[in-house]
Amino acid sequence: MEKEHQIRVGCDRGLCHQAVGRQDRQLNTYDWLADVPGNTDDTDLVEVQFKHTRKGYYHNVNKLELKKGDVVAVEASPGHDIGVVTLTGRLVKLQLKKANLKSNDEIRRIYRIARPVDMEKYHEAKAREHATMIESRQIAKNLGLDMKIGDVEYQGDGNKAIFYYIADGRVDFRQLIKDLAAAFHVRIEMKQIGARQEAGRIGGTGPCGRELCCATWMKNFVSVGTSAARFQDISPNPQKLAGMCAKLKCCLNYEVDNYVEASRKLPAKDIVLQTQDGDYYYFKADILAGLISYSTDKNMAANVETISAVRAKQIIEMNRRGEKPVSLEEDGKKQQPQGPIDLATQENIARFDRAKKKKKKKKPHQQGQPQSAKSDKDAKA
Repeated sequence: MEKEHQIRVGCDRGLCHQAVGRQDRQLNTYDWLADVPGNTDDTDLVEVQFKHTRKGYYHNVNKLELKKGDVVAVEASPGHDIGVVTLTGRLVKLQLKKANLKSNDEIRRIYRIARPVDMEKYHEAKAREHATMIESRQIAKNLGLDMKIGDVEYQGDGNKAIFYYIADGRVDFRQLIKDLAAAFHVRIEMKQIGARQEAGRIGGTGPCGRELCCATWMKNFVSVGTSAARFQDISPNPQKLAGMCAKLKCCLNYEVDNYVEASRKLPAKDIVLQTQDGDYYYFKADILAGLISYSTDKNMAANVETISAVRAKQIIEMNRRGEKPVSLEEDGKKQQPQGPIDLATQENIARFDRAKKKKKKKKPHQQGQPQSAKSDKDAKA
């Protein structure tokens, strides 16, 4: 019993505390093998995360006892870099496949757990990043380069700086590298990123009210087309379809497969339903619910009736046999048109304003006796 209690310490409903990383780390992966015996014995690979969304994979050649959240010094070119361990064990192999790192030459090693001296240099280097970014933008502007420097990341030892830039075309930044090296006295590395990568590095909140997917869990960016919006019957409004990066929202791809599968159960949009009352044309559809609205006018909503996809297919089959139902409804009855809305019975957001007005204090002449009675007493006095 005592041994069983020790195993369960730190775990609640199957979630182990060793599997959860620091909440201020982006692209955090839940290690669901963290509490499995021998998880770290199969491989010495370790996933280390640096600023924002940059990650690297390293060999733990010194057999250090590492766990999520440990700050380590890793091999860099030149010198060393400082990062945070975000994953150990068997899952790192799967992460390597996503990163397309096949050669062992690309995987460097971990030196040690960061010392206080390493952390002092690290914080000094990080404190220079914002000022370096502002000054580097001005240098690029003076050279007339058509590019935008979106972020600067110093290496942990302060010997190298990575400049992340965005450009529509090819940029000749040979002179820029010379000017940056002369201004900051560090080794310069230029890395081009896209608009989605920039949004992931900056971070933010999306229209859904949650953090951006590219800043929290997305590692690979899949191309998003307008066809995803058409399949989901979303209005082609560029302002609503664009994300914080001014590109099409990545979340348009999340449910498109379900919509494509559900749309196969609906009849074609160009089919006209013929009834004894007249012809009905496709107007709109609730794809997931399997409901279709038809109108008696091709170009506008007129006498709109909503039926199920099953009923629509029944009418189509009847029309093929030369039969016309009384109406779109199965029982032959028409849907009652929606009458005017009774505002007295509807919830209205203005009711909160009316409640505030009722709570206001009454004027002095409205409290106690009426104003006319008070004036009579004054006259008698």
